[in-house]
Amino acid sequence: MTGKVAVVTGAGTGIGRSVAITLLKAGYRVALAGRRQEPLDETAQMGGGEALPIATDVAKAADVAKLFAAVKDKWGRVDLLFNNAGLNAPGVPFEELPVEKWEEIVAVNLTGSFLCAQHAFRMMKEQSPRGGRIINNGSISAHAPRPDSAPYTATKHAVTGLTKSLALDGRKYDIAAGQVDIGNAATPMTQRMQRGVKQANGTTEVEPTMDVQNVGNAILFMDSLTLDANVLFMTIKATAMPFEGRG
Repeated sequence: MTGKVAVVTGAGTGIGRSVAITLLKAGYRVALAGRRQEPLDETAQMGGGEALPIATDVAKAADVAKLFAAVKDKWGRVDLLFNNAGLNAPGVPFEELPVEKWEEIVAVNLTGSFLCAQHAFRMMKEQSPRGGRIINNGSISAHAPRPDSAPYTATKHAVTGLTKSLALDGRKYDIAAGQVDIGNAATPMTQRMQRGVKQANGTTEVEPTMDVQNVGNAILFMDSLTLDANVLFMTIKATAMPFEGRG
């Protein structure tokens, strides 16, 4: 039982839910953030332990402020932030993408990550014992795009820059920042992999997936390190997915 306090965004479904449950079962006290209350409550029940489900739109500064105020009020600190909430755009040709969709994805994937990281950073800097860990979900798309994915890919490349800046700026406050880049974890979002997804050469192919529990285990490992050590980047992917040869 660690007793550490974690904040997980996008905790109502998919990777966020799996990671939150893993942390709860490992003894973390976990604030669960997501836009819909009901899935967050379900995650809390599935994980057991001490959970705090709070409906939060990470793209809204006021929502994020309320989230971290609630965490501070209940537990007095935060030891781990998993910045996981994210949106993708429909797979339409680049030239047909509405600017409103671009702005929505930037707001959640990039600005949301910034807002959550900033609040966690402030708490970690001032709390005693000082410091903590921020882990951003970069995705395989932080390395290479899928076809028709410019907004998602652009924001995930930007998250990499945010991760590097947090890692640098956090050093003097014992804040370690890293990134996990995930490829084809089996969640409801990746069920389409089993039906076939568009490849860079224009074909449609079924892609292998991996057990999403591997991601929870990876987050646990990254946060098991003392704060004088950091996994800056970890890529965890389905072994046989077509990533190394993408494009």
